[in-house]
Amino acid sequence: MQKPRKELPSKYFYNERGSRLFEQICLLDEYYLTRTELYIMQKWVQEMVSLLGPNCLLIEYGSGNSAKIRLLLDTLQTPAGYVPIDISKEHLARAGTALASEYPGLEVLPVCADYTSAFEIPTPGKTVARRIAYYPGSTFGNFNPEPARNFLKQIAMVCQGGGLLIGVDLKKDATLLHRAYNDWQGVTEQFNKNLLIRINQELGSNFQLGQFGHYAFYNPTEGRVEMHLVSLKNQTVRIGEVEIAFALGESIWTESSYKYTLEEFASLAATAGLTVEHVWTDPQQFFSVQYLAVRNE
Repeated sequence: MQKPRKELPSKYFYNERGSRLFEQICLLDEYYLTRTELYIMQKWVQEMVSLLGPNCLLIEYGSGNSAKIRLLLDTLQTPAGYVPIDISKEHLARAGTALASEYPGLEVLPVCADYTSAFEIPTPGKTVARRIAYYPGSTFGNFNPEPARNFLKQIAMVCQGGGLLIGVDLKKDATLLHRAYNDWQGVTEQFNKNLLIRINQELGSNFQLGQFGHYAFYNPTEGRVEMHLVSLKNQTVRIGEVEIAFALGESIWTESSYKYTLEEFASLAATAGLTVEHVWTDPQQFFSVQYLAVRNE
């Protein structure tokens, strides 16, 4: 049975091509998030690792090319191991091999999984003082409020007695947000339309990319950027044996990216058993990196 509103989960962006396109997005002038987070990490990484402590097991959710973890690995005292978790098997294998080569004393234990579902954390050979979840970037914003709470609860269960280092995008001027998700080179449009390419290749559908337009906007009522693929005509698309009708202007909702105030995020985290212990931001307060401790139940 088809739902009245057409949606696709944003996790399906990240096949091999989608992951490479997202890496390109992170380098765009309009996309403030990556360079702002990098500034914060470089400036305060010593403070961060002092909270993480020695002999911790680093568990990175949505590790991608594992670029950001290097700042922590270069500074941490004797990490017990590193567990990169990613849905893209090819990306994960390549990044894991590169890290194992760069850090010969580090045990790298990759897990290919949808980290919103249940999966097992591998046990390293070294003694683990505490588990630390690392969730950089703004990916947390892709969760709607209730799934966001459930995800934080899952981390709290995995990291009992440990903590979470997370990137949280902050509320700001809507013009800046619009530019970040509508770059002039069209890389974000390619990233969005890659979902249709995947469906065509993997499910034998017949989406015509030129008949769908990329549309992203900030919804101030909900506090989120929404990304859509909008049908540019009345049309019918086939996926296998199923036919799906699109009216002119009807969209597939492909992503939400929620933005928070510091108070909003702290309140949400508290309902999941996490307490914000430290917040680092840039001078404009565009973005934050936060360390949260897991409350002992």
